[in-house]
Amino acid sequence: MKLEYILLQAEGAAEGGGGQGIQQIIMFGLIGLVFYFFMLRPQIKRSKEAKAFREGLATGDKVVTTGGIHGKVLELNENTILISTEGSGKLRVEKNSVTANPDEMLGAKK
Repeated sequence: MKLEYILLQAEGAAEGGGGQGIQQIIMFGLIGLVFYFFMLRPQIKRSKEAKAFREGLATGDKVVTTGGIHGKVLELNENTILISTEGSGKLRVEKNSVTANPDEMLGAKK
């Protein structure tokens, strides 16, 4: 009698367990969507905006580097730019190190 009862319980548990697997798949899918919309998508958008800014640089534009150096673009090359800093200082930096226009940064904070 006990053996039959145990076998019936095991059979019932095996039949009802399928719904739980679907719930797990749905939860992982929802977690993936949240991860995409709150983490990946904003980062992709920021990188596209930064790339568009670097491609749109022209001589005379004001820029800020990732190191915090403010300057004005004097010369553009394929991978580097020459910027003039306060006084008569000139620096050649990688294009990828230029982050933003300081005027736009001040406008975003207001």
